[in-house]
Parts: sequence; C-alpha cells; structure tokens
Amino acid sequence: MSYDESHLPARRRPLSRLTLVIAAAALVPGAFAGWLIWQAAGGSDDGGPAGLPAQGSSASASADPSPGSSGPGPGPSGTRSPSKPASGGDAAPGDARPAPGDGPLAGRTVVIDPGHNPGNFKHTAEINKLVDIGTNRKECDTTGTSGNSGYTEAEFTADVSQRLRTLLRKEGATVKLTHENDRAWGPCVDERAEIGNKAGADAVISIHADGSAAGNRGFHVILPALVKSGGADTSKIVTPSRDLGERVAGNFVRTTGSAPSNYLGGGTGLDVRDDLGGLNLSTVPKVFIECGNMRDSKDIALLTSADWRQKAAQGMADGISGFLKR
Repeated sequence: MSYDESHLPARRRPLSRLTLVIAAAALVPGAFAGWLIWQAAGGSDDGGPAGLPAQGSSASASADPSPGSSGPGPGPSGTRSPSKPASGGDAAPGDARPAPGDGPLAGRTVVIDPGHNPGNFKHTAEINKLVDIGTNRKECDTTGTSGNSGYTEAEFTADVSQRLRTLLRKEGATVKLTHENDRAWGPCVDERAEIGNKAGADAVISIHADGSAAGNRGFHVILPALVKSGGADTSKIVTPSRDLGERVAGNFVRTTGSAPSNYLGGGTGLDVRDDLGGLNLSTVPKVFIECGNMRDSKDIALLTSADWRQKAAQGMADGISGFLKR
C-alpha cells in the first residue's frame, strides 16, 4: 500500500497544553474540542503524533473497499476471534428502539456500510469485475484484510456495524445497513453508494480496518475529495462530509483512547481521497473509517476485543449524532 500525501499542509509548531485547551474551547467545533483537550492531556498510551486538525490529505491505493488491504487473506475458515459475533450473545447489545417518533434523532436516516463480505473469498471472479466510479473503473469489491490469526475485516465490520445500528436506533434514528452478510458476495462499491443515495441518508459511514505494515498504528477517517467526472460529483457533499468526519474522529479518540494514524494524515486522523467509488458516487454526506491496522499486534488486540469494539461503535455514534444535531 502506498499513500500520496502531497496535499498535506505544513505541520504546525507544537502548542502548549494550556494553549490547546483554550483553542479547543474557542475555535474547534463539536467533538474536535475533545480531541484537542485529549492531546493536551498527553494523549493515549497507543502513541501516534499529536497535532491540530489539518485541512486534509490525499492518498491512493489499489482497492476501493479497505484501502489498506494487501490482497486476499485467510478466508472464513481461518481462526476466528474468541469474541462472539454481533448477531447474538453477550458480545453484542440488544437492538432496542425508542417509541416511534421519539429520540433526538427521530426523522433522521443513517446508512451504515460494513466493509466487505465474508463470502467474497469464494467469489473472486464476481468481485473482480470492474465498475465505473466516475474517475475510472475499479474492482466491484475486495476480500478485505485480516489479522495474522485469521480474524477477518469482514467479521470486524459486521460486528461494529450492528453495535452502531443499535446505538443510533436508541436515539431514534432510522438505520439501514448496506448488507448484513445476507448475500453470497458484495455488494459492489457503486451499489453501496447507491443504497445511501436512494435512502436519502442524512449521513453514511463505511466501516473498515486497515491492512498496513506492522508498526503502523491508529485510526483514520477518509473524506471525499472534490470530484466532478463522469457520473461522480461530490461538490455538494465535500463540506458536510468533512464536518461529519471531524466529529467522528474527535469522538473516536475520546471513547476508544486510540491515537490518530501514525502513518498518514499528518497526525490528524483525517485523509482525503478521490479514488474510492463509495465516496465518489455518493450524493449524501459520507465518510469511511479505518478503525486500526489488523497487521499490527497492538492494534489487532484492540480490534478483537468486544469491549473495544463497543467503544468504537460509541465513538462513531456520538460523532454522527453530533453532526445530525448541529
């Protein structure tokens, strides 16, 4: 995997802790204030560079879903995480909903896109079919990555997506998943975008985990670049998507204690891309989140923890809720 950070702004000089706290209260909207205060307090034990939010960066990778994937990994027959899947057991909260029309997010629609599908490993011909993403043509989908023990990205994203749905429904939101591992493979990236568009979603989040080199740690949120090519036009969603992404990133830090990526985004946890069909073809505010690196021993220990996955879902829910209540 390679990233082009040519659009990263110059890094700012470190500020004192007091200055960061004051700046958070005066200048940083929403949940990013929590991020700056967290940095001022010394950050998380996970490491990762401290820094103020940049205005974005650009990157490129070979696959649309799971940009960090290094290709097919162990299939569903690989060793599974000791935690239970989100569809049952005490590893997943109940899918409780408030009474119709109740809750602060009543009348709002959120689409959650669990990255990949466990069946993709058995349908490589289908997922390798090229689809139009506006700027070019790319694979319909990919297998996603996996940890060294065989815990797959698709398992992780399904679990976190269901946890997130539960949290948002408790606030009254109407929530739709692009799939629930209820199909043999896919859906393709263009169909994933279309599901959010047809739903008239107020916010869409695509959940992933990265497959970078060991030692590369932390999360990052991917924002749509300005794209006007073919069937892609992100001009109306760039600004609201950045707002959504900043709120998700800030709350993710606060709830999980994980640091922003130490290998891209200049320490901000934000990355801007124009090569992802799921973003290029969206007509509603949308972001991707790479929750951690499955190939790093410290990150995978978090990703396989049911308690941490619940915190990750809560951070996303808080960010989305803040965006929708603004």
